[in-house]
Amino acid sequence: MKLRHVRAVAVFGIAVLALTGARGSNGGGCDNSSGSGSSSSSSSGGSHNGDDDAGSGGSGGSVSGGGSGSADKAARDVTIDTCAYDPATKNLTARVTIKNDGALDYDYSVTMKFTGGSATPATAVKTGIAVAAGATAKAELATPYPGTGDGSEYTKCEVTRANRL
Repeated sequence: MKLRHVRAVAVFGIAVLALTGARGSNGGGCDNSSGSGSSSSSSSGGSHNGDDDAGSGGSGGSVSGGGSGSADKAARDVTIDTCAYDPATKNLTARVTIKNDGALDYDYSVTMKFTGGSATPATAVKTGIAVAAGATAKAELATPYPGTGDGSEYTKCEVTRANRL
């Protein structure tokens, strides 16, 4: 190869590297969706990808949140209404309300962690919770009580994972 061909290949390689590097840092592309998502706004209700606040639930419950992923948005859609031991079914039960402020219908999946004092943590999962765009839905998550007492040691519920499809 001649020297001018080597130079042309080198310049072309640098140009390609510069362009692909710029797209990975939110600097290029047509829709600007290939970046880190630090603070771009969404058309579904004006929420921001970079919000790091966690929502809170009722009756001693909480929603784990933070970060910038779709799962974090889904977790913020979930509010814990009640969290208790149900002696009739011998289950740890949490009732939740899911509010879909988006423009699309979603099926939610929620994972709930029951804790308290020295109790061994217990987990309940509910999938396929259909929530229409702009609507709310209620759901119940339950898991068998792992102890032998009255269930009073379980005083907290926490949403550890939520997804929407």
